[in-house]
Amino acid sequence: MDAFDKGVERVTTALAYLACAVIPCMFTLIVIDVSMRTAGINPPLFTSSLVEYALLYMAMFSAPWLVREKGHVAIEAVIAMSPPIVQRGLGFLVYLTCTVASFLFAWFAWQLFMEAAESGQLDVRGVDLPYWAQFLPMFIGFLLVGLEFLFFLLGRRHYYSYDLGEVKDTV
Repeated sequence: MDAFDKGVERVTTALAYLACAVIPCMFTLIVIDVSMRTAGINPPLFTSSLVEYALLYMAMFSAPWLVREKGHVAIEAVIAMSPPIVQRGLGFLVYLTCTVASFLFAWFAWQLFMEAAESGQLDVRGVDLPYWAQFLPMFIGFLLVGLEFLFFLLGRRHYYSYDLGEVKDTV
């Protein structure tokens, strides 16, 4: 299990770095597009399409890393003030819900990816891109998010620290 966890961590980290690399590319495309419009020059048609795809890839490729690093949104204060039995129960319920939902989204994204790949459809906007290209990052992202929450569910990691630190003094 440790080797599998390490492998998932490597993939998750690599995808997070890729998501980070997409940000300056989007920035550059937007700046060029806006500058050309301001100068009265027609910008390339593909800019908005590529930026839309880049946003999708960036969100889906960074999500597993955020879960692993506990960077997703949680209401820890409510859980931290609960009795230990309630903390464990709520933690289990949250991990189970997130795991099932993530794997369900991954399954649906896989189905859509396969349909789009088999049909050979193109997403025709500013630039022709294969239609499946919008479903592949969703499948990868949700699958890895599901695995990360599964590790929490199995007890390999714990999201909730149950320590309010400086907040506890004011509560």
